Amino acid sequence: MNPTTGTTGTEAATARSAALQERAARVIPGGVNSPVRAFGSVGGTPRFLVSGTGPYVTDADGNEYVDLVAAWGPALLGHAHPPVIDAVQRAAAAGLGFGASAPGEAELAEEIIARVPAVERLRLVSTGTEATMTAIRLARGATGRPLLIKFAGHYHGHSDGLLAEAGSGLATLSLPGSAGVTPETAGQTLVLPYNDIAALEAVFAEHGDRIAGVIAEAAACNMGVLPPEPGFTAAMIELAHRHGALVILDEVLTGFRASASGYWGIESAGVPGGVQPDLFTFGKVVGGGLPLAAVGGRAELMEQLAPLGPVYQAGTLSGNPVAVAAGLATLRGADSAAYGRLSAASDRLSASVGAALTEAGVAHRVQRAGTLFSVLFGDFAEAPRTYAEVQRQEAFRYRAFFHAMLDGGVNLPPSAFEAWFVTAAHDDAALSRIEAVLPAAAAAAAAARP
Repeated sequence: MNPTTGTTGTEAATARSAALQERAARVIPGGVNSPVRAFGSVGGTPRFLVSGTGPYVTDADGNEYVDLVAAWGPALLGHAHPPVIDAVQRAAAAGLGFGASAPGEAELAEEIIARVPAVERLRLVSTGTEATMTAIRLARGATGRPLLIKFAGHYHGHSDGLLAEAGSGLATLSLPGSAGVTPETAGQTLVLPYNDIAALEAVFAEHGDRIAGVIAEAAACNMGVLPPEPGFTAAMIELAHRHGALVILDEVLTGFRASASGYWGIESAGVPGGVQPDLFTFGKVVGGGLPLAAVGGRAELMEQLAPLGPVYQAGTLSGNPVAVAAGLATLRGADSAAYGRLSAASDRLSASVGAALTEAGVAHRVQRAGTLFSVLFGDFAEAPRTYAEVQRQEAFRYRAFFHAMLDGGVNLPPSAFEAWFVTAAHDDAALSRIEAVLPAAAAAAAAARP
């Protein structure tokens, strides 16, 4: 809603965002620095956001939205959460970076390890792509093997070997990979259907002595939310270890978001001794909204990284003190009460979305992974297991649903292949505003045509 005019939807001004997009397009490819921001799969004018407070964001035209993007996850406690802003301001006042170690780096590593005790050592980097790239290099360096297994629809950043069948932005753009990736590089990655242990067994039987590792999202969240089937992660780890390969659990998105200890914590709760992958990657929440990510794992494996071992990794901005301060304040503020609010908001909103779509006669499934959820439009008699099944959804209905929600003052992810994010700041007032818009959005989805 525009707080000045009291208008919403198509009545609300978008001229300033449109002008900013036009200006950006003259100097930035597509006018965006990350493809999903271009609204390519939903159409319309991308909103330029200029501020956020709690569960709300405001665009350049002064329109306020209840936000369900949350900076793609990091705004766990809400936008501009006062203790996080205070920590950032104090860190920035002391200097933006020194190219040397700072005390907060070890404090953040200790906080992460306390939540995920399967991690014994941690290396801070700047992006999730860098974290997964480092984990893969470490797996190859430790095993001396060349091949990597990934699953169709899982997204692990945009490094060359990981873009095949990658979901997320690539699913939005309908691209199977990327120009500029050589056949030789692509040939080092074996892409398998998710949740298919038989396929995994077959590829290990054929290539087992050449496979360095398996990388998987802890719960897939870049083709919509698609959790692993019960027992799949544990079976994947056992099979890989039997063949001398390592397992990388990618929690860049789910880490400290799906639960206090990520999706690893949810799965470990039902497994004697817990689920024990070899390496983890983290991002999003660990930086509190600033560029920061991490790779962690067993001590003897992590200590093969330079300067202790032969696997090289470095970064001028790794462990930046301002980003570390944001991440540390976010994790310290993410206590049991905060996760209780996240869980309650996810439960209420996912149920409300499902009820509105059912009332409008729209076939759908609401998918959950801890506090994360998304909606699949279409007739799914059973929960999908693979990327191929997810791709059968009626994405054209999401376009109509998205714009009806946006017109009503609710900011959703601009792609049907993304997770939705609540925050601990989504209180009754914010959730009620979303629920008030749902009937019209569900009706728009029902009326949509390809």
